[in-house]
Formats: sequence, C-alpha cells, structure tokens
Amino acid sequence: MTNLTPNSSFSVTLRLQIPNRVGMLASVTQAIATNGGNLGQIDLIEQTRQESIRDITVDAASTEQAETIVQAVKELADIKVIEVYDRTFNLHRGGKISIVSRIPLKTVSDLAMAYTPGVGRICKAIAQNPEEVYHLTIKQNTIAIVTDGSAVLGLGNLGPAAALPVMEGKAMLFKEFAGLDAFPICLDTQDTDEIVKAVKNIAPVFGGVNLEDIAAPRCFEIEKRLRAELDIPVFHDDQHGTAIVTLAALFNALKLVNKSIADIRIVINGAGAAGVAIARLLRKAGAEQIWMCDSKGIISSNRTDLTEEKREFAVKAQGTLAGAMQGTDVFIGVSAPGVLTPEMVQAMTKDAIVFAMANPIPEIQPELVPKNVTVMATGRSDYPNQINNVLAFPGVFRGALDCRASTITTTMCLEAASAIASLVKPSDLNKEHIIPSVFDERVSPAVAAAVKQAAREEGIAQS
Repeated sequence: MTNLTPNSSFSVTLRLQIPNRVGMLASVTQAIATNGGNLGQIDLIEQTRQESIRDITVDAASTEQAETIVQAVKELADIKVIEVYDRTFNLHRGGKISIVSRIPLKTVSDLAMAYTPGVGRICKAIAQNPEEVYHLTIKQNTIAIVTDGSAVLGLGNLGPAAALPVMEGKAMLFKEFAGLDAFPICLDTQDTDEIVKAVKNIAPVFGGVNLEDIAAPRCFEIEKRLRAELDIPVFHDDQHGTAIVTLAALFNALKLVNKSIADIRIVINGAGAAGVAIARLLRKAGAEQIWMCDSKGIISSNRTDLTEEKREFAVKAQGTLAGAMQGTDVFIGVSAPGVLTPEMVQAMTKDAIVFAMANPIPEIQPELVPKNVTVMATGRSDYPNQINNVLAFPGVFRGALDCRASTITTTMCLEAASAIASLVKPSDLNKEHIIPSVFDERVSPAVAAAVKQAAREEGIAQS
C-alpha cells in the first residue's frame, strides 16, 4: 500500500543540542528524511561557540513513524535530544475554547446593569414577552453541539469525555467561519429517550442544535424527534453536512465529465448516517440510480437484515461491492480504509468519479489509480478536493439563525450545495479544483444567504 503523506496531525518538535561542526545539522535532517519525515521549521534557540540548541519541527504520517524518526535522531553520534513535543497534544492542552465577556465590568454601575439589580428588569421583560430572549440574551447566536460519544470520528464508541476534543474543535469552527458561539454538550448516556429529554431541557439557552458523532441508527430517531418537538433548527452534521458538501462536489465533477445526475449510476459504500443522508439528498437532486453497499455487499431487497433506512435504498441487484462497481459512473465512500481496489475502479465507466472520504485513510489512495479516475476527492486536506463539512454547517446555521428558521429542510440543504458549487468559477474548474477551499471567506456568507432565501420561500423563517 502507498504510504500516506506526512501531515501536521502527526507533527513533533525535537529540541536538540547540536555541536557546531560542519555536517552535524545535515546529519539530523538526513536521518529525518531517510525515515520518511517531512522537515518543517528550524528555530535557533541558543548558540555558543561549541554548540547550538535548535527546535526542529517534523511531520509524520503516523504516531509509529514519528517515534521511528525520533529514535533515529537519538541514535546519531554527538546529537542530544533534550525534549520532544507532540504538537497536536500541546495544542489541545487546557482545551481549545473559552468564554469571553462581550462587555467590560470596570465600575459599580457596570455591575449594577450587567448583574443585580439591573438584570432583574431584563428577566421580567423576557417573562412577559418570551420573544425577547432572542434580543436580550445569547440565544440568538448560540449553538449546542450535542454528542453521546458513540461514533467519534472514525474511531468508534469512545464515550462522552473522549468526544469532547472534537466538540471543542467544532465550536472553534462555528466561531471562526460563521461568528457563532457554540458550546460542547457531551452527554453521559446513549439512551435515545434520555438524549432527547436532555436536549429539550437545555434548549431554552440555544438558538440551534448541532448533533454530532451519534451512531446510526439511533441518530436518525433522535434527530427526527427533536425536530418534531423543538421550535429551533436541529441539524445532524454527520448526515446533512456531509451530504451537502458531497453534492456540491458532485455538481462540479459532473460538469467536467459532461454527465447528468439523472443518467449516472452511483455506488455509495457505507450505509450509516452519512451514507443514508447522501443518498437521500442525491435522490432529491435528481439521481435515479443509487446502489448502496454495506459490509455485507449490495443492499438488496432480498436481504432480511435491513434497517428501515437501508430499506429505502434496497435494489433488486445482489452481490459484493466489486460487483456493484461494474459499469458504475460514481463511487462515494463513507466507509473504511482500503475497501476499494484498483481493479474495482478499472471496472467503472469512462470518466470515472471517485469520492473516497473515509478518514484518515481513504477507501482507496489516489496514488493507486491516477490513470483510471477523472475526478478524485477525499476527506483529507493533503490531497486536492477535500470534502469537508466545514464548508456547510457554519453557513447553514448562520442562515437559519439569522432568519429564525424553525427547522432545516431538504430544500435548504439543496440550495446550500448549489451555493458552494457556484463559488468555483467555470474558468477555475478542473479535476483538482471542484470545491472551494475551507478558508475561502465567501463560502459561509454564500451558504447563509442561500439558506435564508430557501427558508423564506418555504415560509419557515420567523424574521
């Protein structure tokens, strides 16, 4: 298997004591390169006539490779390793978010207005007119990021405490890309009724609820019930965020190969939350031939082990993923590393489109099929065409909260996908650029505007 590209998620900084002799620093960089590391910044910390102390940053492809690189440097003669920092762990120490006051408290009068006794007037105003909560508190701009820790990234059921770093990261993205204040709510229960009850009980504080890393099929019922019982937007990003960005990328990929979404056959591998949501949104966008596969192969109407969600997409065909790939136009993977082989890709039609979105290792590595795929996308930032949910969820919630939408509809998701796709100008569209960068400042405002317009047209906007 092709080695993964070193990246900053497995990045270390080595503080080294190096003799001031010709070739000593070069021996360090050679050891790093020989063991597959990607050399980053080199900082001089101290220097005397005899020796220097330097910080050398190195990207690796895995924890094991990082340890191998460090050991190789330790074995160099006359080089002393003073300390090794794991940059990702250091970044997370103390947490990644904090609460900051919007107003200063410098005088007694400031305190009297912000807190007692002045705050009592605000409480009474809200009690008399509940709508005032949107104007006089944080509710209008605040999202609850709710998880039970049952499906953390691709790592599985790690529980609520281990899910917290992901939820903190999500809160950062809401703030950075949409100016929304979000807070992690990691629930110590995986009971559907308890989760629904807990979210309903905290809802008065929040303008919207983002469900995150909750395992299928439980996530479907939780979202369905909360949408029915709350008057604020509820959005399961693992489902709908993934679906929106996937559809946006597919819109532009199909332009490159001059195919219509109504005419192509699509294979989706992975029938969990993301796979089902993608299939539903693609169907709403006009896709007519969708074959979904899980670990047992094609989701066939002849199978007796199907969930309600899988039955929606059952087809008459039977067989394995390899069989499903014969003559298909588009592969969308939200499953597991390495399940797609070069032979399966070769069996696809001319101008094949492959979205291998398993993270951190895709269903097939792009290096293995450079000549058989016209458009390739992954979930990784170190390959072109990263399909990343951050292109969708900040703008979706920004738009929904700005117009006080009571829910988030399929039409809003379709319009969000179209808005994202439209940001890649025809002159810039190519096989390595079918989707905007996550740092494109136009994305969130464009998505928010599309969502607001759709909400108003559907009559669910309250402002």
